[in-house]
Amino acid sequence: WQKTTNLMWIHLGIWFFFGYVVHMFAPVMNKIVILGFPLGFYMAAQGSLIVFVVLIFWFAKKQNQIHEEAGLHEE
Repeated sequence: WQKTTNLMWIHLGIWFFFGYVVHMFAPVMNKIVILGFPLGFYMAAQGSLIVFVVLIFWFAKKQNQIHEEAGLHEE
């Protein structure tokens, strides 16, 4: 359970950072323009969503590894 708990806290920290902290600095990031869009807009519209999807797959992979180590994996 300790590994699962640590994995959960790491993912919640990353989620909080990209869900809240990055958006708090959007006005500052809007001064940087990428492909014609301000960086703050890009992070709100695209960047955070991409990170969340990657985070879901990474969590599933790591949790599967934890289950295999504990002998609880599905066949």
